[in-house]
Amino acid sequence: MDTRTWDVVALGEAMVEFNQTTPGQPQYLQGFGGDTSNAAIAAARAGARTAYLTRIGADSFGRSLLQLWAQEGVNTSGVTTAGASHTGIYFVTHGSQGHDFHYLRADSAASRMTPHWLSGVPSELIRSAQYLHLSGISLAISAGACDTGFEAMETAREAGTKVSFDSNLRLKLWPLARAKACIAQAVSLCDVFLPSLEDMQVLTGLSQPGDIVRWGHDHGAATVVLKLGGEGALVSDGQDRQHVAARRVTVRDATGAGDCFCGNLLARLAKGDDVFRAAHYANAAAALSVQGFGAVSPMPRSNSVFAVL
Repeated sequence: MDTRTWDVVALGEAMVEFNQTTPGQPQYLQGFGGDTSNAAIAAARAGARTAYLTRIGADSFGRSLLQLWAQEGVNTSGVTTAGASHTGIYFVTHGSQGHDFHYLRADSAASRMTPHWLSGVPSELIRSAQYLHLSGISLAISAGACDTGFEAMETAREAGTKVSFDSNLRLKLWPLARAKACIAQAVSLCDVFLPSLEDMQVLTGLSQPGDIVRWGHDHGAATVVLKLGGEGALVSDGQDRQHVAARRVTVRDATGAGDCFCGNLLARLAKGDDVFRAAHYANAAAALSVQGFGAVSPMPRSNSVFAVL
């Protein structure tokens, strides 16, 4: 019997979001974002015991994030408030080609993470979790954050904590060559790889989902769940492979859909589902999330997901 305290512990940068509500108009809805924070909240809404690891500024945005996590039941004992740094923010605009992100995160508190910062409470949380979740963005925001992410993955592996990694490629944050090298290294350290098709086509030059799944396994991931956006997901445990069909819904904002998928999948894995059943659940949760605005607000709770399964 697993006696670990936490189901999902996530590492990265949480941010305050300003999401454009009408394309072309200067009207924005204030919310919250940050991919791994979104995933932790999604997992908590699915019933998982979650904790978040990050640094925030000693500002009103940082305080609002602490309030958010408290409301969502996400443990913040691994969150540090840094008085000399600010909390990151970003803007989401919408147009005919979908949504676009504009970041104000240079020199943010989270970008100043170092491996030394992990010692103490953050490392203890990692060691007592079933899953550590992080992403390409967790590694991309600074060289120090990248080193911290790899240190966290090594800590998890030494403790028997499984590592989950979402590719989340953001070329505004780092050069493609560095992204390729760091993400490949991260995949070699993870148990569950959660890339998107678009990311992997850029990172690998491969175009076919099956080839990308094989790339993930060849680079060390035991489980690969390839997110296909409007086409669902391709799920592989290394032995079997299944396509989870997309649910047809009216999409208002897909900003946090991938994060919602990741958090819900990990929550169900922590509860004992196999990856195929977990992916069906996560797929339904993500379909519900795209019907509202913002990364966090529309993410469903478990009763809403079970109602549509």
